[in-house]
Amino acid sequence: MAQFYANENFPLPVVEGLRRLGHDVLTVQETGRANQRFPDSDVLEFAVGEKRVVLTLNRRDFVRLHRESQDHHGIIVCTEDPDFDAQADRIHQAILAAGDLTGQLVRVVRPSR
Repeated sequence: MAQFYANENFPLPVVEGLRRLGHDVLTVQETGRANQRFPDSDVLEFAVGEKRVVLTLNRRDFVRLHRESQDHHGIIVCTEDPDFDAQADRIHQAILAAGDLTGQLVRVVRPSR
């Protein structure tokens, strides 16, 4: 299973859902780095140092960071979804389909209704 680093804006219920699916998810809050206004580049740098895939709702900035460099362990950008269990499952399915996430940007979007 994957090792993730959940950005500060990432919903805790989705983190918990991913953990139930067997993934190792570390949150910004658990590292003591919450509410400190770290730039997204620092979030990515920390994830790289920990060999973790970034989970974020901050699509614009992390897509830009990915375009600047693919020297990371993966970035998963998601749209907001109030169905947290479904979102966790879509992330799980996306990473299974993607295989090795190193250097990859994976988009997980909420289905349209």
